[in-house]
Amino acid sequence: MTSVPEQQPSMVDGSARETPEDLRVAELLAQAEHGADLNVPELAHAVAQQDAADAAKTLENLDAQAAEVIEEMDEQSASDALAHMELPLAVSVLEDVLDEDLSFAGRLVAHMEPDDAADLLGALPEPDRHRLLTALPRDIAVSLRNLLQYAPDTAGGMMTTDYLSLRETMTVAQATEHIRNSTVDEDMQHAFVVDGQNRLVGVVSLRRLLIARAHERIADIMDRDVDALPPEMDREDVAREFQKYDYPVLPVVGPDSRLLGLVTVDDVLDIIRAEESEDAQLMVGAGAEEGVYSSIPQKLRGRLPWLVVNLMTSSVAAIVVSRFDDMIAELAVLAVLMPVIANQAGNAGQQSLAVTLRGIVLDEVRPGRVRALLTRETAVGLVNGVLAGVLVGAIVALLELSVGDHTWRLGIVAAISMSVALTVGCFIGAAMPVVMRRWGFDPATASTIFLTMITDSGSFLIFLGLSRLLWGW
Repeated sequence: MTSVPEQQPSMVDGSARETPEDLRVAELLAQAEHGADLNVPELAHAVAQQDAADAAKTLENLDAQAAEVIEEMDEQSASDALAHMELPLAVSVLEDVLDEDLSFAGRLVAHMEPDDAADLLGALPEPDRHRLLTALPRDIAVSLRNLLQYAPDTAGGMMTTDYLSLRETMTVAQATEHIRNSTVDEDMQHAFVVDGQNRLVGVVSLRRLLIARAHERIADIMDRDVDALPPEMDREDVAREFQKYDYPVLPVVGPDSRLLGLVTVDDVLDIIRAEESEDAQLMVGAGAEEGVYSSIPQKLRGRLPWLVVNLMTSSVAAIVVSRFDDMIAELAVLAVLMPVIANQAGNAGQQSLAVTLRGIVLDEVRPGRVRALLTRETAVGLVNGVLAGVLVGAIVALLELSVGDHTWRLGIVAAISMSVALTVGCFIGAAMPVVMRRWGFDPATASTIFLTMITDSGSFLIFLGLSRLLWGW
């Protein structure tokens, strides 16, 4: 009698997740690194056995040979791996496959979830997108064209059209048979109920179907109170709805209440990750959609305009300093203190900016509470400014006295300037994203660039202006 070895559980933190396929992939890649020819068919077989996310990572590391490996994999495994790849890399691989075998590329896209396929198609150049859509079955091509009409950062752009729906006129027995004959996602727990015109009228849980009597009508057991999303809703608002009410899934309906698709909590997790990276990039003037492996033209389009803006805004601080060049030439220590005060004001402003942006994302910054927010941040800036000002003023005064130049008054000027500059920095850092949102812009858009311009030029003006004002003293 043969004993079956006990299977060890895999750890989700990656410390014990390596499978035999992972080890085989690593072995084949190591052999290729040491000069051996890459065994593409064997590698493709091993990659196909990996989890889709792991297979995607393997393909991402193959560069130009990724398309060769995908072409040797079975279609479903290749499609799953392609859907899990970083979008710019997936686009590059799909373009290589397109050039080799249009029909195979079409089958890969056809195997994907509709929302993943739409994201991939949307990132392709227009000619390649058109070629690929013509290679797809008509019903899939029509579904994907409908998805592509929505902006990718909206509920319509992120929804999937692969959902389970029931007619309200069905009996429980008919609905159960319909579900048996449908391809249902294993995580699906609800079916949405529609009328004869595909208008959403209710929702029923699969558990409720299990305990209902076979002759009961769906219309009698469904829940008619259904929350839904409009297709044009911004993805940040979508994530906020899921977070507020703990929805596992929400339907997307058009103006006539027709059911268009579903957004799931998995999609929301992707939104949160995308918004975090987008805000971080927008703050410094990088393209919102730019990825690590985006093309050079795409990177240039996202960055170059803001570099030009940054050049123009930084010149404001230079102009301010140039107005006091005679005074700086006479008292060189002013040039030493200017960047210290500006740096502290900038850091204080960045702190307020980060806190306010987080509050906006979490929907904590309400219109009626903006004044309280600005007052609180300004007060924090004032307190921090006074404390930092006393410290820097004392240091400056001691240094001046120690070298025998009894201009300890400069320490007082530095202390006052520091206090005012940090107060202004915190106020601007908190106010800027609020104003940007009120004007209809993303609150994070180039906020660091504009905040730096204001804090630098403002700090220089405050310090040098106060120094000139008290020059005789």
